[in-house]
Amino acid sequence: MKRRDFVTGIGAGALTAGLAGCAGEQSAAPGAECAEGPTRNWKMVTTWPPNFPGLGRGAANVARRIEEASGGRIKVHVYAAGELVPPFEVFDAVSQGTAELGHGAAYYWKGKVEAGQFFTAIPFGLNSHEMNGWLFYGGGMDLWRETYAPFDLVPHAAGNTGVQMGGWFNKPIETVADLEGLKMRIPGLGGEVLRRAGGTPVSLPGGDLFTALQTGNIDATEWVGPYNDVAFGLNKAARYYYYPGWHEPGPTLECIVNKDAWDGLPPDLQAVIAIASQSVNNDMRAEFAYRDAEALQTILEDPEIEVRRFPQPVLERLKEITRELLDEMSDRDPLIARIRASQEAFLQRSAVFQSITERAYLEARDGPVEL
Repeated sequence: MKRRDFVTGIGAGALTAGLAGCAGEQSAAPGAECAEGPTRNWKMVTTWPPNFPGLGRGAANVARRIEEASGGRIKVHVYAAGELVPPFEVFDAVSQGTAELGHGAAYYWKGKVEAGQFFTAIPFGLNSHEMNGWLFYGGGMDLWRETYAPFDLVPHAAGNTGVQMGGWFNKPIETVADLEGLKMRIPGLGGEVLRRAGGTPVSLPGGDLFTALQTGNIDATEWVGPYNDVAFGLNKAARYYYYPGWHEPGPTLECIVNKDAWDGLPPDLQAVIAIASQSVNNDMRAEFAYRDAEALQTILEDPEIEVRRFPQPVLERLKEITRELLDEMSDRDPLIARIRASQEAFLQRSAVFQSITERAYLEARDGPVEL
C-alpha cells in the first residue's frame, strides 16, 4: 500500500472512526478500555536536549498529536536526550523495545545502518521539498522501511529544517588547505567528506557544542541554522558563520516505531501515528522558514560576526569527494546502490524543473543579494 493512499484513504477514515469511538475516554485512567481497546502508555526517547526549540519541540508535537488524535488511546511520555537513554542510543532503545517511539535523525546511526544516512541528508543532494517529493511519491518511504526492517523498526518522516548553514568557525576558510587539521563537529556523510578533505570530524550531541567550541576543543561546528544556533548561543562562541550547508541540504528527521508495538496497533491508530508524523514534518519546515529568517537578522546586526560564503573552489572539492565516497558506498552495498539510484534519478529531473521555477523566480524577485 502506498503511503499516500494509506494517509489520505484508509488512514483518514480510520482516524475519524477512532476519534468518534473514543471521544469520551480521554480522561480515563491508564489501562482503561475504550470502544477500540486499551489505553497504551508509550515512551518516546529523543536525541534532543530538554525543551529545545524547533527540533525538540518537533518531537513533543509528534507525541502530543498522537495523543490528541487518538482520543487518549495512546499516551506518550517524551524523554529528552539522557533522561532515559543517551542521545545516540535512541535507535537501539526503540529497536529493542525499551521505548516504543524515538525521534532523531537517521545519520546518527551510520555505524549500525550505513544506508540510513540517505534518509536524513546527502551532501549536495535533495533539498527539503525534493526529499518530501521523493519520500512520499518517489518510492523513498518504501526503501526506508526496507532499510529499517532488519532492526524491527518502522520509520516515518517527522521534521525538516530546510537547507542548513555551513557552520561556525574560529578561523576563516579561504582555501581547501584551510580544512587540513580542522577539528569540526559534523555528523553523517558530511563528516566523512571532511575527513577525506583533511579535517577531523567529531560526533557530539547538541547540548555539548557551545562549550566545546568556546573552549577550543573543536575548531568549528555545524548544527542547524540561525534559529537553533542562536538558541545554543553558538553566535557567542565563534566569529565566522559560513553558508551554504552543503552537507545537509534537506535534512529529514524521523519518528521510529518499534515493530512489535506497531503491529499491535489497529489500523486507525497506525494511521494516527503516520498522520501525526507527517503533519509535524510539514509544520517544522514552516517554523524554520519563519524563525531562521528572524534569527539571521540578529546575527547580521552583530559587528563581531562575519557571515561568509564558502569559496567556490572549496565547495567544488567537497562535491568531488562526495561523488567519490558515494561511488565507493554503492559498490560495496547493493541496497545503498538502489537508494542512491532512486534519489539521483529524481534529482536530475527535479534540477531541471527547479531551474525554471523556484530558482528562476527567486532570481527574478530578489536579484543579487548582499548580506
